[in-house]
Order: sequence, then C-alpha cells, then structure tokens
Amino acid sequence: MHSSRILQRLSNHLAPTCLLIALWLLLQGYHGLTGDGQIYAFQALARIHPQLAADLYLQNTSQDQFTVFSPVYACFIRWLGLECAARLLTLTFTIWLLAAAWSLVSALFGREFAWWAAALILILPTDYGAAGVFSFIEKFLTARLPAEALVVTALACHFRGRRRLSLVIGGAALLVHPLMALPAFLLLICSGIPIQVSVAGASAGILIAWCLAMAASHLGIGSHWSVVMDEAWLHVVRERSQFLFVQLWKAHDWSLNIRPLLYAAFASLVLPDERTRKLCRNAALIGATGLGIALTSSCLDPLALLVQGQTWRWIWVPGFIGIVTLPKTASIVWRDPKCGPFCAILLIWGWALSGSAAPVALALAIWLLQPQIGPRGSLFFRWMAVASGVAMLGWAAAKSWTIVATSSPAAEELRQIFSLKIPALIVLGVVWRLQRNSRAVWSPTIAVAITLLLAVAVAPSSFTESHLLDSPAQIGEFTAWTNVIPPTSTVLVAPERDVGGFVWFTLGRPNYLSVDQSAGVVFSRATALEVERRSQVLLPLMSPNWKIRTRLEESASRPGAKHAPPPLTAAALESVCRDPVLGFVISPGNIGFDPQPHTGAGAWKGWYLYDCRRVRRAAAPL
Repeated sequence: MHSSRILQRLSNHLAPTCLLIALWLLLQGYHGLTGDGQIYAFQALARIHPQLAADLYLQNTSQDQFTVFSPVYACFIRWLGLECAARLLTLTFTIWLLAAAWSLVSALFGREFAWWAAALILILPTDYGAAGVFSFIEKFLTARLPAEALVVTALACHFRGRRRLSLVIGGAALLVHPLMALPAFLLLICSGIPIQVSVAGASAGILIAWCLAMAASHLGIGSHWSVVMDEAWLHVVRERSQFLFVQLWKAHDWSLNIRPLLYAAFASLVLPDERTRKLCRNAALIGATGLGIALTSSCLDPLALLVQGQTWRWIWVPGFIGIVTLPKTASIVWRDPKCGPFCAILLIWGWALSGSAAPVALALAIWLLQPQIGPRGSLFFRWMAVASGVAMLGWAAAKSWTIVATSSPAAEELRQIFSLKIPALIVLGVVWRLQRNSRAVWSPTIAVAITLLLAVAVAPSSFTESHLLDSPAQIGEFTAWTNVIPPTSTVLVAPERDVGGFVWFTLGRPNYLSVDQSAGVVFSRATALEVERRSQVLLPLMSPNWKIRTRLEESASRPGAKHAPPPLTAAALESVCRDPVLGFVISPGNIGFDPQPHTGAGAWKGWYLYDCRRVRRAAAPL
C-alpha cells in the first residue's frame, strides 16, 4: 500500500511535467537562428569579432546599446560556439519562464491551476502588437525571452511576499530589455498602491507624453530627447517597420490587442479574491496606458523618443496575465447555472481559435447582463453552450481528418493537429482527469505514458534546423571566399538568399544591405538615410528590400504576383560597384571581371564572388 501511494504521488508530479515537455516539443521546439534571433546573435558576435562592428546596423545608435544581454550572450558563444549557445540559452530561458509562470499561478490559485496555466502558455497564441511580428515565449533567442523570464519571476516573488526581491529582479530585467520590462515593473509598483493612484499615474503619463510631443512639434525644443522625426527618416521607418505606428494598424491588429483588456475586465468581475482582481485591473490599465501613449505620438508629429519607446508593447503584460488566469476564471464561470458554460466556451474560443476580441466582448456583455437572465434565458444559453461546443469539436475533427488525409509523416501530422489548439486542450483535459483520479493507481500512470509517448513521437523533428550558419563545416566550405575578402569589407548577396545571416555568420563580414540590417532604422536617422542611399545604389540589381509596407500592399492588391529580380549584368555590376562602400558582390552567373567561383556542391554552387575593386579598375577610363 505504501509503495502504491509513492508511485501514485510520483506519477502525479511526472504527468504534468511530461505533458509540458510534450507540448513544447509539439508546438514550439527549437529550429535554429531564425527571426530576430539572427539580429541578437549578430550583436553578440560583434563583441567577439570587432570587424563586424563596421556593419551599418551597429555604426550608429542601435538597440544593442540598451541591453546587457549581448555581452552575456557573447560569453556563452566563446564557450560553446554560436549555434550551441543559442540552443542552450533558448531552452534555459524557456524553462525558466514556464517555471516562473507556474510559481506565480501557484501563489495565486494553487498548484492545480499552475499546471494548466503553464500548459496554456504553450498552447494558446501569444501574439501582441501588429502584423504578427511579436509574441512572448518566442521560439528563438532574443533579449525579450530572458526579460520575460525575469519579470514573471519578479511577479511570482511579489505575490509570495518577497516584494523587495521582486523590485530588484524587475530592475535587472530593465537592463536586459527595457521596452519589455518597463510595463511589468510598473505592474509591480501598481500592485502596492491603491488603484486610484495607479489611474492618476496612468493619466499623468499620457498627458506628459502629449505635452512632450506638442512642445517638440510646435515650440521647437531641440533637446536630444525631444527630436521629431523628419519626413526623410519617417519614410524609411514607416516602410521598414509599419507596426511601430498604431495609425497604420489594421482592424485585426486592434482587435487582437484589445482582447486582453476586455478579458481583464471580465476576470476582474469573476476572480474570487481582491489581489487577483487588482492584478487584472492593473494589467489592463498598463496595457491601455501604453496604447494611449502610442496613440498620442501618432496623432501629433512623431516624437522619436515615443516611437522608439514602442509603448504599444505594454499590451503583452495583460496578454500574459490573461492566459495564466484563464484556467481559474473559466472554471469559476463554468459553474454558473445561468450562462456560465456558454461564457466559458466564448473565452476559450476567443483565446484559442480567434484573433478577434469579439468572443470575449460577447462573454463580457452576457456576464454583465447575468442578473437579468431568467429561466428561459438560462435554457437558451445552455443550448448555445452545447451547440458552440459541438461546433468547436466538429471543426477540430474535420480539420484533423484533413491533416491525416495528407499522408504526411506521423510526427508532422500530430504537430499540425495540436496546432489547432482544441485537440491540445482535449489532451490536456484528459491528462488532468487521469492525474486527479486518486482512486486508482493506474490512472496517473496512464497519464504519464500518454505524455511520454507524445514527447518521444515528436522529439526528433522538434530540433530540426534548416541550416547551421556558424558550423565549422559551413564556414570551411567558403574559405576560398573569406581568404580574399578583407575583414571589414562589406558584402552584398544579389539576389538575396536570406535575411543577412550568411554574410554575418558564415563569411564573418559586414553586410552591405540586407533586410535584418535595416531593422534598426527607428533608432538612428543616419542609419535610415544610409539604408535608403544604398538601396538607390542597388536599383539596377534589386528593389529596396526595406520597403516591406509597399511589398505587403502590392501582395494584397495582386495576390500571387511575383517580381523576379533582374539578372546580374556587367553594366549593373559596374553601376553598383561605383559606391566605394561596397566591397564584394555574390551572385549567380559569370559575367566577367574574373570572379571567384564557389566550387562546393551545396546550395551555393554556381554562385560567384565579384571583387568591386577589380570591377572599378576595369570600368575606369584609360
């Protein structure tokens, strides 16, 4: 009997842990240096290889000057190498974030809801902002991931009674990523003061932002913190990063970012104790304040400080709080006899299946009308709950059947099915029920077996990387090229093969112009104007790659239309090489000028390295 209890207790702890591992492998995994992970890896690598500091991205003000993450990352790169360091740190900070979220929710609601909250972070969409650019707990390594882990740890410490420690940890997060940590730090402060004071502070913040923008725009104050973005700078930033400007957001973007605010309002009406209700109210207040400041900067002349501050990012805080409090909120709502099940389903629908605020808004409206709901209304909402539940299950079953019918590898089919969210939630519910069954020893054991089978089935495909940019074999393949390219000479790949990582990590050289390289134009006018100048130089070879907004609008107006870049010609090469900043061009085809061919058998076979010094000498008049 004693041994069976030990086995059951062990299974009760193993089942949710194994489920979290399986969910992470299914829905996230690690797939190398992708997305913004390449930018942060480059910033760290530049601290090891000084020649990379000559890259345009780092020449002027950049986001690297506002974080201590890069030197820490660089230490791990020296120790492990770039790819291994990125993999280890991504896994470490992801586990840290999930553990901190578990600790936070455990302090608020107990361990049972803590496991649900950690699982929902992996299952539910975590997007915020516009155009799907940002989400918390990302699949690649940036300074945002450790900052998120730190601030959630600070929140857990606060609600466990260690308030001084929480402020210290929150302050450390500000050094890692101030844009992500500031709203959470404000949440810590608001948690210790009356809500009326928080509202007054939020109103004062919006008013101060408005006054600063007005003063800089109309009074011509010329301090470095009150610079107004002129048209030339603004044009480049809007084209490259339109998501920075809330007036350019689409209706879907607004709906996505309003959803956490509506949910926070709903949860503040439902949650049982005052501290959790206050947490939701403060999170909503901070998110709304961030949007208010961002709107202020949009309505007036764009003040560089406010645009760079990206206060719309504050919405990630109510988004995170909304997900981790959803299990407790939904369980309370479900038990309401009048409209509870239907409202709970609407909440789940709003988070899992819809990027829209409409389901959450409908649930809030019904809940507010709850006192007026009579017996007939209760019967109606019970039938609506049944109908909507059947509809969600039917939709998930139909989509799953379509996926299975494609005859893809089993692991990939499983991953696609779980990405529908509803199957993942069903498995989560089954494991939870089995784990809670204290009458039979075999129930928790079955739960462990299910989760382990899921993890084993998908583990091999959860770590696939399309290419290793910094592997010795990859670097060695291009030794013939790196031997002739000076360390500080810029390199252009035309047509583009990636976002810039090949030149940075494989060749170890500065880029001339790449998509990722232009990501920092919001922080420096000089960088923005130089990006535009270089793109004008490259017009014979390619359209400006930083004009993402124009490209998206063209794709929307002409779906499926593709514009093939012009082929490299001698005249085009002579034209672009007139810019003394351009050192080398990598392009397919031999058009003369004695280029260096790539002799390997990989993806770069048939590509040539052109030395612009040689091209300029050949084009010079005798």
